[in-house]
Amino acid sequence: MLATTLYGVEVFDVKQFEQTYDGAVATERTEDAVDRNVEQWRRVRPDLPLDAMATFARLGRLAGVATPLIGETFARFGLSIGEFDVLAALRRAGDPYTLTPSALARGLMLSAAAMTNRLDRLEAAGALTRRLDPANRRSMLVTLTAAGLDVVDRAVTEHVAREEELLGVLGAADRRRLDALLRDLLHAWESRSGTGGSPAR
Repeated sequence: MLATTLYGVEVFDVKQFEQTYDGAVATERTEDAVDRNVEQWRRVRPDLPLDAMATFARLGRLAGVATPLIGETFARFGLSIGEFDVLAALRRAGDPYTLTPSALARGLMLSAAAMTNRLDRLEAAGALTRRLDPANRRSMLVTLTAAGLDVVDRAVTEHVAREEELLGVLGAADRRRLDALLRDLLHAWESRSGTGGSPAR
């Protein structure tokens, strides 16, 4: 069974190993904890279709492994994942890197209170400023400071490098297929639920 260690976490090689027997191609994949759990369910509940359970379990385990690793990257810049998301949304907006709190909250699928808490912390750290919107005195404008622009650019550079390494166990074609499948799933689920934010990390 092939495995590599990535950021101290054992990651099993998911590439297919093809062996030809009598002209047929056999595909071998490593077994993981999800396989074992699903097999136990099959023994006690053979009447249930369990493929979806396996898929959701793997999605959950992937998120459980990846999220702390991604959080470590941002922590080196004094940011939480949520705080990075706010700075990233402002950075993606382009010069002058300004949005309203309500636009930020909609884009990140946050309540107004949750957004205010993040903005309070980032403003105290000097990463952004808030001021009244001269075109609408009932609204505020949130703008990246020079320090905020610097930290988000440095953080996203390291973040992208870590994501590339995390997905490096897959070949380019597999990564494109995976991305297409996840996009289709996300579109279907968001269409059904009426959600659709964009925490693009």
